[in-house]
Amino acid sequence: MSGVLERESEISLDELKKKMADFARERDWEPFHSPRNLLLALVGEVGELCEVFQWKGEVARGLPGWEEEERQHLGEELADVLLYLVRLSDMCGVDLGKAAIRKLQLNAIKYPLDLCKPPPPSQSKTLKGSSSEDINSNDDT
Repeated sequence: MSGVLERESEISLDELKKKMADFARERDWEPFHSPRNLLLALVGEVGELCEVFQWKGEVARGLPGWEEEERQHLGEELADVLLYLVRLSDMCGVDLGKAAIRKLQLNAIKYPLDLCKPPPPSQSKTLKGSSSEDINSNDDT
């Protein structure tokens, strides 16, 4: 694919979509890029991504203690997942950027801040002095 390495940072989803389409076209892979085939390839790549974390236990943010080779491998697997996802969305006619923004908006409605964040300590009700019997009692009995 011509120009694959022309710019390494700040690439848009539309630019990735075009690069993936060019990549597939140049190799005559378009007949194989059905939504089903791309989805199955995506699932395979997600499996490879999972293998990067397999047997590591819980991993802290920033991946402290990881070797550069491990980070490189992680980046490659993340990129594979992203590229297949972008290609799949293109083959399905879904604008991935717009779909992601819409999903964030729907999630904001589904999970409003006032229901997701605990109240400040000054506003929280404490149950000091209450027994579990008081809490679990039912006035209708």
